[in-house]
This record gives sequence, structure tokens and C-alpha cells, in this order.
Amino acid sequence: MRPAAASASTSGAASAPVVPSAAGSTAAAVARRVRAVQYDYEARDKELVPACNLCGGRHLVEVSRVDRYGFPAVLRVCARCGLGFLSPRLTAAEYADFYAGVYRPLVSAYHGRPIDADSVQAEQREYAEALADHLGAALDARPRSIMDIGGSTGAVAGPLADRFGAAATVLDPAPDELRVAAAAGMETIAGFAEDYDPAGRTWDLVLLCQTIEHLLDVGATLAAIRGMLAPEGRAFADVLDVEFMIRRRGAVEGAVKIDHPFSLTPATARGFFAREGLAVVSERMADDGHWGFVLAPSEPAEPAWDELEAGARRLLDRAWALRAESP
Repeated sequence: MRPAAASASTSGAASAPVVPSAAGSTAAAVARRVRAVQYDYEARDKELVPACNLCGGRHLVEVSRVDRYGFPAVLRVCARCGLGFLSPRLTAAEYADFYAGVYRPLVSAYHGRPIDADSVQAEQREYAEALADHLGAALDARPRSIMDIGGSTGAVAGPLADRFGAAATVLDPAPDELRVAAAAGMETIAGFAEDYDPAGRTWDLVLLCQTIEHLLDVGATLAAIRGMLAPEGRAFADVLDVEFMIRRRGAVEGAVKIDHPFSLTPATARGFFAREGLAVVSERMADDGHWGFVLAPSEPAEPAWDELEAGARRLLDRAWALRAESP
């Protein structure tokens, strides 16, 4: 569908409210760089998301109407469990085009520096080394096979495979980035996690690193990961805690972006894990707002709905308080 355009400039970026800018850049400088990308978000096909992906709830609170790039993207939060998500959002076909040619230029424009398949390699090295240290202590056995969902250039899967002596597979929708992984000797699969059928194949370690917010169906992807795990296998997933980012940015808009259809907290992540039969066995807090979980296969269980509802209220209260503090 094509929703009615919000009040915006001809560039496709909303003119209000003021969105917190990237570190070291003025809002005006960010806006100029984003306009230069010439991505007409408003003209893209979109779809409504009528219900929560975690609890199925339809009591949704509209929290924000513009993202960090200035695009008119509406963030809604489920009042029952606190899951945040964009609605309307780009269709799956539009996201495929977005990741093929727009995503890296847009992120580069926001940060004011090149972010591409080459730079990702260097920037992810420290992340991969820290994750390898954590997994080395958390895993009972060295994995012999690794699947990295949304694994980009293999910048994480490669070092982990080297550390553990494992074979690595990378699943990602961006062909340019998969070419880098393939050149490094990794098996690559082009596509989205929601669409991939492993046909009974399993891995000792399945990674969902800095990716869960980019999914279009978190529940289905986690269920698929549960099916990809060998009997004694483990998964790792981390979430960019939206509450952390709201506090750090000082506004909801600073935490919202069109490349994140979902906005999670550690609590909503645990809810998804329980529902899909993944037990948390280890956790890791990073400095940048990512909260990581090592997961083992288990029996599906009902999430703690009362606790999630209380967390949803705290998140909404925080967002409302920031509205009052804004000029």
C-alpha cells in the first residue's frame, strides 16, 4: 500500500520534530547528507502491521512519527508487552531493494563517514573478538559449524570460525557484502532469514548478531533458528535495547530508524526466546546498548506477560516524560 504522505519536505524527510543528530554532526548537516542520498521513503510501497509480533496484541500506542534520518516513520509500542515496531513499514520487496543499494549510503550519510563492505570488516573485528571471548567461556563445546544470519561480509562469522576451527555459513540479503564473505572462503546464502528453508540442515552455533531489529518477523526467525540448532547446539542473539537508546539520545526519535522494523528491550527478547523454545544460558552487556544472549534449545514456555506489561508501561511513561522535557 501507499499511505498518505506525512507533512514533509520534497526530499522525503520530515521537517518536524527536530531529531537528535549523529555524534559530531549538527542536525542540519545530517539532513543535508541524508537528502543527498535521494531516497524517497514516502514514495515506497508500505504495509500496515496491525498486531504485535510477540503477544498478538492490538492495543498499540503511537509513540513517534519520525525517525533519526528525518523520514516520516511511525513507531508503535504494544501496551501489553512493550514490543516496538514500525507501522506502516516498507514491504519485503522494498526492504530487499533498500538493503541492495540504499542502506549503506544512508547510514554513511547519517554518520558522516563511509560505511561499506570494506569498513564493516574493520569495525566488526573488535565486536567479533569480544564475542569470541564470551562464547569461549559460555559454550560447553567448540562448535564445528556456524550459521550467521544477517552476517553481512562474514566479519563476525570468519573470526569465530577461525577461533573455534569451524566451517562458517553466512545468510544475508546484500549481494555486495556476501561477495566479501565468499572471497574469504565462507559459504554464502542470499536472502532473508524469514524466507530461508534449511531443509533439515543444522549447525552447532547459530548467530543473530546486531540483526534482530532488521527482521520482518522476529518470532518466525527465532523458531527457524530453533530448528537449525543441532541437539546440543547453541545460538547467540543480541538486541539493541530501545530503552537504552532513548535514554542515550534523549528522545524517542533518536532511537527509531527505518532499517529497524522492530525495537526491542531485553525483556521483550526474553519473551520471544521463551515462546520459541530457546532458554537463556548466558548474557552479555555491551557498551553501545546491545544486550546479548547465549541460547540453548528448550521447551516453549509462556512469557511472563504481567512483567512485560509493567515494562511496557515504564517504557511509555519514559517516552511521555521525554516529550515534556523537549523544548
